[in-house]
Amino acid sequence: MNKKYLPESVMTKKIIAGSLGLMLMTALAVNAAADDESPAAAKADKAATSEFLKEYAAFWNTESTQPVKIPPTLANVPYGSDEKQVLDFWQAKSDRPTPLVFFIHGGGWNANDKDKVTSVSNYLAAGISVVSINYRFVRAATAAGIKPPVKWPLYDAARALQFVRSKAKEWNIDKTRIGASGGSAGACSSLWLAFHDDLADPKSADPIARESTRLLCAGVVGAQTSLDPKQMKEWIPNITYGGHAFGLNGDKAKKLSGFQQFLDSRDEIMPWIKEYSPYELVTADDPPVYLYYNTDAPAIGKKQKNATHSSNFGVKLQEKMKATGVECDLMYPGAPALKYSNPVEFLIAHLKAEKTKS
Repeated sequence: MNKKYLPESVMTKKIIAGSLGLMLMTALAVNAAADDESPAAAKADKAATSEFLKEYAAFWNTESTQPVKIPPTLANVPYGSDEKQVLDFWQAKSDRPTPLVFFIHGGGWNANDKDKVTSVSNYLAAGISVVSINYRFVRAATAAGIKPPVKWPLYDAARALQFVRSKAKEWNIDKTRIGASGGSAGACSSLWLAFHDDLADPKSADPIARESTRLLCAGVVGAQTSLDPKQMKEWIPNITYGGHAFGLNGDKAKKLSGFQQFLDSRDEIMPWIKEYSPYELVTADDPPVYLYYNTDAPAIGKKQKNATHSSNFGVKLQEKMKATGVECDLMYPGAPALKYSNPVEFLIAHLKAEKTKS
């Protein structure tokens, strides 16, 4: 049976509600699980969850909400011709070229802004510069007839990364030490960059296009690691996210939801899934990744309170990366302790690590 049709405007609101800026509020739903536990276990679970969320709020501090904001060294720098193709740059003080965190905001590729960048003060204190980008949304891509619409935000991220590398000397950046970060759709974009083959074109007449799109590492929050509807449905039965990436927003006349249309169209769009789903792109030469989820503990094949940002996504990607021989850390409420408690610590450690001699 098809789910009730949701018009695009409603889906957009749902995506925004699940975006990076509201993830902390959504995560509070985890406490509801305690209703089925004994009083002592429920109390302990709530205390642990509360502490986990406090730690999350401490490291994932959005720059736009800080009482004292750190102004970017350079603001609204264009990396393309569209008004959305701009970025902000914070330069760390250093006599030597600095590593850089390349931040991509979330919002379902349809909302939010580069001011959602997080942890700027942490990175600058560690001697790491920061870039946060805006990009063209899938809604605009759909209107422009781009197929699939997700091509715009993903390839904008790649172009912005190449642009930043082209500014390495001017901005005092070590172009070999760039790590990506982001939340939700921005996390998905970061993983796509991390796993995709290098998009550099050495023969291009455009010097920016000759720059690499490869990363040293990625540390993300609430990532959708797959854009394959069948796979997503098997992992998270109540998932409704993702169809908009491929221009599948439902059919009101047929009372067809966006996700059901997504699922029904899977065979037809499989070449796109192979190209744009991070899970499909993992290979042994990919960089290390840190996945952080502040919502449900994983339960593969069971409904999740926050399906769009479920840690089930992380479990399945970690399985594949480990089988491929690539480092992948996974943190969620109740997870075993890791060397790095969050993606910010992970990024700082990897970007500042001593280079190994070849």
